[in-house]
Amino acid sequence: MIPLLGHNLTQLQQIARETGLPGFSGRQLAEWLYVKRVTDIDQMTNISKSGRERLKQQYEVGRHAPERVAISVDGTRKYLFRVSCGELVEAVYIPEEDRATLCVSTQAGCKMGCRFCMTGTLGFHGQLTAADILNQIFSIPESSRLTNLVYMGMGEPMDNVDNVIASLQVLTQVWGCAWSPKRITVSTVGLLPGLKAFIEQTDCHLAVSLHHPDPVGRESIMPVQRAYDIRDVIDLIARYDFTHQRRVSFEYIVFEGLNDTRRHLTQLVRMLRPLSCRINLIRFHGTAGNGMLRGVSDERMEQVRDFLTANGITTTIRRSRGEDIWAACGMLVAQQNQNT
Repeated sequence: MIPLLGHNLTQLQQIARETGLPGFSGRQLAEWLYVKRVTDIDQMTNISKSGRERLKQQYEVGRHAPERVAISVDGTRKYLFRVSCGELVEAVYIPEEDRATLCVSTQAGCKMGCRFCMTGTLGFHGQLTAADILNQIFSIPESSRLTNLVYMGMGEPMDNVDNVIASLQVLTQVWGCAWSPKRITVSTVGLLPGLKAFIEQTDCHLAVSLHHPDPVGRESIMPVQRAYDIRDVIDLIARYDFTHQRRVSFEYIVFEGLNDTRRHLTQLVRMLRPLSCRINLIRFHGTAGNGMLRGVSDERMEQVRDFLTANGITTTIRRSRGEDIWAACGMLVAQQNQNT
């Protein structure tokens, strides 16, 4: 069966015509899917019974409950979803006082091979469809409470940019969920073709995984640097307006001795000062296969933050959440696979 979830208004209108429904039924389908969020075609009660039967011959809504949930003592919940390629992916719900954020995946596994990331050790197993991405958002019990979305889970969003953009259209267009793009942030390691398409076709916020200011040092932990130089990524971003309705941030995992010295931080300031941006510092959580990488103390994290802020770049330290439920992306999938 073909999932209706993930189709845009034009596509739903075409589906309506092909199944013998009136032309206005495309908008009805969009409302049932994205506003009322039904889980079954039979719940679409303003579509005739015969029309629903014709739809069910080829289509389903495309909603599927998670297969497993792990709950942290801090309230974070990590959900495992089975996706269309047959693999498991993770979505992480992060509640805070005035926010409820969901971190969603865009691929089963990842091709990028970053040394510090568990997902990269799993290999690449398939692209998520727009329906797979949206199902993570619609099918958690806390869906109606969400205030923010981050595309920072398993996979590289710009390596699956068509499906990522299709899901963002559903979330932000008036015929869909009508979310403000300012509630959504999409992350990338810097794949230039996909990044350019994302910037030009959406208004969502951007987060760039930087992690080292020197190209040679970055290549040692992020193989993507060989294909897409971070300096070219920054040059591309500089051509667009990130000063008003959308923002760009740079993610920076702090590693002891590898990227936290005064030389590294000075180089980082010099690299990013021309942009209107912020830096998010991230504590390192060790994963299998990266024993040479070490995190730093809380005191050192604060010193790095203070140095960057004093040199003109707004810098924050991301709060660690869910460490007791395999916090790093891919860790719960890996643990589940070991148990099956």
